[in-house]
Amino acid sequence: MNLLPLPAFTDNYIWMLHDGRQAMVVDPGDSTPVLQALQQTGVQLQAILVTHHHADHVGGVDALRNATGAAVYGPARENIPGPLQRLSHGDTVQTMGLRFEVIDVPGHTAGHIAYYCPDIDGEPLLFCGDTLFSAGCGRLFEGTPAQMLHSLDQLAALPGNTRVCCTHEYTLSNLKFARAVEPGNAAVLHHSAQCEALRAANQPTLPSRLDLERAINPFLRVRQPAVAQAAQAYDAQVNQDDAVAVLAALRQWKNEFR
Repeated sequence: MNLLPLPAFTDNYIWMLHDGRQAMVVDPGDSTPVLQALQQTGVQLQAILVTHHHADHVGGVDALRNATGAAVYGPARENIPGPLQRLSHGDTVQTMGLRFEVIDVPGHTAGHIAYYCPDIDGEPLLFCGDTLFSAGCGRLFEGTPAQMLHSLDQLAALPGNTRVCCTHEYTLSNLKFARAVEPGNAAVLHHSAQCEALRAANQPTLPSRLDLERAINPFLRVRQPAVAQAAQAYDAQVNQDDAVAVLAALRQWKNEFR
């Protein structure tokens, strides 16, 4: 299987998975990069997976559906125009001989879902939309800190070798924030240097891996004493033993961080 991040807009990735004959894409906010990739590879689009309703993730769906006849899958509890198969936690998507499990991950939006395949070429694969970023998480536009914590906890519990396919190239700015939260975290410093080299060469920093994210991502590390202490230093009212409060403070800090 070939996994390709197709750049779109200023910092989006539309993920494409193909086997040389058939393809699927995730969160096509723009149809043009997908149609170009289909033409270049000569593959047929079979499925379109959508994680949430934001325009930069669904804007190309209609054009791709009309051009290719691909089946569309998306969250049951979000307003996404059909026809599409509406999915909730525990549902599965079968396409291209692969089986994706649906995980409810509200927080960024109220009905956000993720897609997890336990084995593609020997490694798990996660399409997490805007819930989990490398060294970060999505803004809380519609959900609560408690919802986001539960969503991130679910994703953090997946196997460490899971490839994490986020949909924005936010890694460098997220790592800058992670260094402010945990200046003594050697894994953050090491990965920052690697990612700066990748971006200097115009290469994507994604996909990430879940074991790496557990080491560098402050939003997956809210129960670590250093992270909780940093959240309390930002907001003195934060109870370090309250993971939801720590996450809420980190998210507000990140919203303001420059």
